[in-house]
Amino acid sequence: MRAAILLALSIAALGGCARLSDVGKAPAFTPIQAGLEHQAMADPDSYDMQAPEGPGGPSLWNAGRQSLLGDRRAGRRGDILTVVIEIDDSAEISNSTARSRSGSESLAVPNLLGLPELAEKALPKGGDFDTAADISSNSSSSGNGSVRRGEQLTLKVAATVIEVLQNGVLRIRGSQEVRVNFEIRELLVDGYVRPEDISRQNEITYEKIAAARISYGGRGQITDVQQPRYGQQIADIVLPF
Repeated sequence: MRAAILLALSIAALGGCARLSDVGKAPAFTPIQAGLEHQAMADPDSYDMQAPEGPGGPSLWNAGRQSLLGDRRAGRRGDILTVVIEIDDSAEISNSTARSRSGSESLAVPNLLGLPELAEKALPKGGDFDTAADISSNSSSSGNGSVRRGEQLTLKVAATVIEVLQNGVLRIRGSQEVRVNFEIRELLVDGYVRPEDISRQNEITYEKIAAARISYGGRGQITDVQQPRYGQQIADIVLPF
C-alpha cells in the first residue's frame, strides 16, 4: 500500500512538472491532421466529384451532385454536414413514503383456581394479578427524496462522414476548438445518422444521431484553477474516510 501511494505521488509530481512548460503560454490547438476527419477527406470513396455527369457534362436539370438542383446532402465518406445541437432538458422527480404500525397485547388472570387471591396476599401493597402481562409496540418510518436537473446548450458544428456502413448508415465525427485568451473551448460530436434524416440544408439535429457522444468542455488556465490538485484527487481516492 505504501509503495502504491509513493508511486502515485511520484507520477503526480512528474505530471505537475510537465505542466510547468505551459506557464505563460496559450494552450495549443489539436492538429487537424491527426483526426479521423482529415483521414476521411484525404482518402474518400473512390469517385471523382468533378467528373462530367452525362454526355453533355454538368447540367441544370439532372440529379447529379454538381447540378443546380442536385442533392448536395452528405452521403459519402469525406462529406461534410452541419450538426445542430439544441439541448434544453429539465427533469424533476419527487418521492414521499410513510409507514406507521402499532400493536398492543394485554393478558390478565383475575381468577385461576383461587391462586391470584392467595398470591396477592404475598405481593407488596398495591400488587395484583389483574394484568399479568401488558405488551405494546409502535413503529413508524418516513422518507422523502427529490431530484431536479436542468440543462441548456445551443451549438452548431460541422461534422465529417468518416465511415459508411453496409446498411447505408453514416458515422460522423466533428470537432471544434475556440481559443479565447488562455482558454480553449472544445466541442466534440460523434455518432451514427441515416442519410434520409439529413435536411435539404445539409443539417441534422442532435436527437436524430444514434449513439450520440457530445462533449463540451475546455482546457487552459481557467479549467486548471477549477480542477482539484493532483495530490487532492489522489487523497480522495486513497483515503478511506
